[in-house]
Amino acid sequence: MAGAAGTVGTAGATGAPGARGTAGSAGRDRIRTASRLVVKVGSSSLTTPQGMIDVDRVDALVDVLGARRQAGTQIVLVSSGAIAAGLGPLGLRARPKDLATQQAAASVGQGVLVARYTSSFARYGLRVGQVLLTADDMMRRSHHRNAQRTLARLLELGIVPVVNENDTVATDEIRFGDNDRLAALVAHLIHADAMVLLSDVDALYDGDPRREGTTRIAEVRGPGDLEGVELGTSGRVGTGGMVTKVQAARIATGAGVPVVLTAAAHAAQALAGADVGTYFHPGGRHPGTRLLWLAHAATGRGRLHLDAGAVEAVVGRRMSLLPAGVVNVEGDFAAGDPVDLCGPLGVPVARGLVNYDATEIPELLGRSTRELASALGPEYERELIHRDDIVILEADHQTNGARGNV
Repeated sequence: MAGAAGTVGTAGATGAPGARGTAGSAGRDRIRTASRLVVKVGSSSLTTPQGMIDVDRVDALVDVLGARRQAGTQIVLVSSGAIAAGLGPLGLRARPKDLATQQAAASVGQGVLVARYTSSFARYGLRVGQVLLTADDMMRRSHHRNAQRTLARLLELGIVPVVNENDTVATDEIRFGDNDRLAALVAHLIHADAMVLLSDVDALYDGDPRREGTTRIAEVRGPGDLEGVELGTSGRVGTGGMVTKVQAARIATGAGVPVVLTAAAHAAQALAGADVGTYFHPGGRHPGTRLLWLAHAATGRGRLHLDAGAVEAVVGRRMSLLPAGVVNVEGDFAAGDPVDLCGPLGVPVARGLVNYDATEIPELLGRSTRELASALGPEYERELIHRDDIVILEADHQTNGARGNV
């Protein structure tokens, strides 16, 4: 990609000249014909500058979704805005910085937000159901299955699920505010046909759209299409930004779900398959749900530090992790928890579900399974982490983090 590092355009930047790489109708038709659709909307698309719910904006969004639902498409709405909606009722002028006040605002705002959706969807004879999730619900297998069953049943009953992070009790989630990632995981959870990310930006651009020569990135087929593009920051009341949206798109497309990123004002065009926003092509693989949440929803509860030989075995040859290759253990975790596997430099290279409690592992370090079975009993002749419970993490310089390779 030639030229200076780029940014993202705002909803008012649709007049930026040109568009690079127009997605073919066959691609965008997957949005238009989707029978099960996840739509995510950000805080700034729903609220006034003072933090109050903007009734007209909510109604405009519901007009689009209600019409699509009446046409037969099942829709799951992943909606931010609980904290923002609570600012006005609490008399707060800006999003609070301390966790307790954020959670108080979420507690008040969640009711305001769902009440508004309930009233707005009722105009179309549709009912909504509130579903509050945390990362732990996507990480713990039993919780994960329950969430899947609940969403499936709501859709069967003709309900429009309104999903949000449970910000009143969440800690990491409320600090990092990643409903974009949650939407991608929900899309995989319910086997959605497509996902639409609505925000206060109308597309991904290869530069500042206010400058001459800047073009909209109409489609993304892979990471190479984003080389040289600097991802912008968040809007005025939300906590997610373009970084999280690209991460979410990668999660969804990696699970075979096509994604359109555009402004909430262009929701109707996006759902109709029009050439608006940025279209992310789906990949050909559809990983199992368990590995997907391990790679993208799970947070390591601890760390196992591996020697170079163990890294090669786990990452290079995709083998199970044995005690002999582990040199140190960090954290307080139980058997079955996700832990990060770190190389000699301390950088996480993989994540897996550990078979032992943290307190058991120090006695096992550096010893072969045969030796352990002889000294401690046959139940210790097993791996620390089985290869089927390991995902490889690849450095992701575009999003300043790591992403799972499942």
